[in-house]
Amino acid sequence: MKTILRNLLLAVLILLMQTTAAKAQAFDDAGQYMDHISKANEKLTAVYLSYTSALAHKNARKQEKRRSDVLNAIIDTKAIIMGMPPWKGDRSYKDSTAAYLKLLNIVFNEDYAKIVNMEEIAEQSYDAMEAYLLAQEKADEKLEEARVRQHNGSLSFAKKNNINLIEGESEIGRKSKIVSDLNKHCNDVYLVFFKPYKQEMYLLDALQKGNLIAIEQNINSLEKFTKEGEEKLKTFEGFNSDPSLIAACQEALVFYQSEATRTKNLSDFFLKKENFDKMKKAFDAKRNNDRTKTDIDNFNNSVNEMNAASKEYNKLNDQLNKERTAMLNNWNKKYGRYLEEHMPVQRKQ
Repeated sequence: MKTILRNLLLAVLILLMQTTAAKAQAFDDAGQYMDHISKANEKLTAVYLSYTSALAHKNARKQEKRRSDVLNAIIDTKAIIMGMPPWKGDRSYKDSTAAYLKLLNIVFNEDYAKIVNMEEIAEQSYDAMEAYLLAQEKADEKLEEARVRQHNGSLSFAKKNNINLIEGESEIGRKSKIVSDLNKHCNDVYLVFFKPYKQEMYLLDALQKGNLIAIEQNINSLEKFTKEGEEKLKTFEGFNSDPSLIAACQEALVFYQSEATRTKNLSDFFLKKENFDKMKKAFDAKRNNDRTKTDIDNFNNSVNEMNAASKEYNKLNDQLNKERTAMLNNWNKKYGRYLEEHMPVQRKQ
């Protein structure tokens, strides 16, 4: 209801602004006209950068308030632009800005809404996570393309009206490009980390169930994905020549490789347990009077061996759990620090 009321009020506002534009907004020169549009766009960009930069922490659902702020800022900016008259009969700059705002509205209203929904299932599989991060990158690309197109429209208007512009992009434009590039880099590294991370979950589930076939299959897959990840990381360059995120990912891969190797010993435990269970079943099936001394000695030896194997299993499992916790804490800490160091701080103007 609030949205409907807001849109109705906006429509009335735009109509009033358009009918009184000549009186309400008289621009002395083209530079002042251009500056009015540029300032409105920069204010909007500041709002949406605060949202897109926050998404790097992969918490789209928690950022819905910021996305709502962006959509409201687009509406407000549109009201400003639509309330302006053409510059001496030339509508090109005003219309191109209106088209830019329309595209932004589509991206934040539709693309990012899909991203929020995709986040709910992103952790379920590597393919789902890859699709989720790719959707973010595509949205970033659309925003960057729209920003560049609007920037070129500004240059065209300036040239047409003999306005001398300072070379280079605005600070807001520069930050926008950094956010897009940084998100792409972090996503690429994150996917290298996530593939063995997710595969390890399948392995732990197989260990929990004691499924020997699944254990062997998942160990092989974990080794494969770890090696593939190591090769992929060799092709990456650190953002702004900072390799610390790549190094953190490498440290995670070292753990997963070591875990895959040592987990083979855990699979041996389940094989021994399987053999022991068969032997115990046969031993229990015999009546006490039918059990020979050899039967009893063999069973007792098997019990001792099984107890020793269980002790080793628990020891190795505890060690892996501690190393896994340390690795994940290190990864999360360095990932967060990387974003803090390189993500531009942008507060709404």
